Amino acid sequence: MTAQTIHTVDAVVIGAGFGGIYAVHKLHHELGLTTVGFDKADGPGGTWYWNRYPGALSDTESHLYRFSFDRDLLQESTWKSTYITQPEILEYLEDVVDRFDLRRHFKFGTEVTSALYLDDENLWEVTTDHGEVYRAKYVVNAVGLLSAINFPNLPGLDTFEGETIHTAAWPEGKSLAGRRVGVIGTGSTGQQVITSLAPEVEHLTVFVRTPQYSVPVGNRPVTPEQIAEIKADYDRIWERAKNSAVAFGFEESTLPAMSVSEEERNRIFQEAWDHGGGFRFMFGTFGDIATDEAANEAAASFIRAKVAEIIEDPETARKLMPTGLFAKRPLCDSGYYEVYNRPNVEAVAIKENPIREVTAKGVVTEDGVLHELDVLVFATGFDAVDGNYRRIEIRGRDGLHINDHWDGQPTSYLGVSTANFPNWFMVLGPNGPFTNLPPSIETQVEWISDTIGYAERNGVRAIEPTPEAEAEWTETCTEIANATLFTKGDSWIFGANIPGKKPSVLFYLGGLRNYRAVMAEVAADGYRGFEVKSAEMVTV
Repeated sequence: MTAQTIHTVDAVVIGAGFGGIYAVHKLHHELGLTTVGFDKADGPGGTWYWNRYPGALSDTESHLYRFSFDRDLLQESTWKSTYITQPEILEYLEDVVDRFDLRRHFKFGTEVTSALYLDDENLWEVTTDHGEVYRAKYVVNAVGLLSAINFPNLPGLDTFEGETIHTAAWPEGKSLAGRRVGVIGTGSTGQQVITSLAPEVEHLTVFVRTPQYSVPVGNRPVTPEQIAEIKADYDRIWERAKNSAVAFGFEESTLPAMSVSEEERNRIFQEAWDHGGGFRFMFGTFGDIATDEAANEAAASFIRAKVAEIIEDPETARKLMPTGLFAKRPLCDSGYYEVYNRPNVEAVAIKENPIREVTAKGVVTEDGVLHELDVLVFATGFDAVDGNYRRIEIRGRDGLHINDHWDGQPTSYLGVSTANFPNWFMVLGPNGPFTNLPPSIETQVEWISDTIGYAERNGVRAIEPTPEAEAEWTETCTEIANATLFTKGDSWIFGANIPGKKPSVLFYLGGLRNYRAVMAEVAADGYRGFEVKSAEMVTV
């Protein structure tokens, strides 16, 4: 019997989206470490590899949904519209991988099944679904914020004779033209797929559980002159984004909503509505929409008036009318409310008329109506932030399983590390920043890379946060979240979309500027909050 081959490298990176690509580049090209990356997909892209559903679009403007670390890359890249589509993002990431010769460092079509810390060797042992075993001093997890699929358990689903598709596993090139389609889920993905499918399907039935506040995205073509103007000003644009709260590129308002007249408020809201962008509407109009209930209601009331104005049928408008706080991740769309004026689109309010069961021919609601379908699309999102970690067997010191360590509430120190898991880093881990993602990803990867570089230069064998530092960071994130209105509503950003999952704070809501300052201070203060062990200290 042949002994199993164990491959030894300096670092393992799990994931090949924005975070994994940049991590491999930093660790190999800049630190000179032998690095191998894994992704179960057959190519790079991360969430943008899998989410090929019709209408898939970033809600960040094109010029800021990209890497900023390489000036030549910024100057040579281009885009077609103010917002960037999934195919364009995937093409961009593939180009980055090839530009920096990173493809040879990745093993695609390979899923990591376990990562076990070997206490005696002070190494991580990483095993793949192909049975390969790698040992590495460092593990960087870039497994994605939104990649562990949430698939609801509906009675009778296995009897359905039609097709079922989750938007995060959309077959490449799949068309539903001329078919009777049902969609469950009306969040960001749901709105995009609904808006895209409506003109081409025979009939579209939208099962609406929670009506959403949404504003226009404002996607429009850009001219070569507009692109050139942005490229000429990129240094200032990125400086402003990284020194802002949400890093979406616009000037964030500090004006209290109630400090101006109702007429002026509505003028400002209308201006933002006409320009487009969910984050711009929430954070660029007034400075207290996310923290003050009166300001929040002013914004919510404006959107509700738009819903009533746009949707022609009063009963349909009632089913789609959002209520309560405007306090989830702000959505934007390409004509979502207008879709319901089409004769082939029907809204079914499943809070008042729940789904009873799925049958061979479609979905039966409690009123006994069979909604006949050829295809049932699930736009039901993800077990966000920690879902992918929990699906891998990850064990730290003394065999501690990550699920036992987190015990229902994922925690971290600074969103990048967790106690009892030495030299084990996360990109977009629990309680990282709530922003436009590429600038946050760059911030974290650069900090992780700098930390690993520090460890290599100074003979550090193991670095991990103390439990006290992790608890303090969790408390900081909780206090900041509790000062906002986000905690008062059910949202995926607190894990509320997963049945049985304990809602908990999953993000640092203090803004990217403050987050970057904290990260810099921790490093400058000798990695405050970390236990740093030299090679001599950990020698057995």
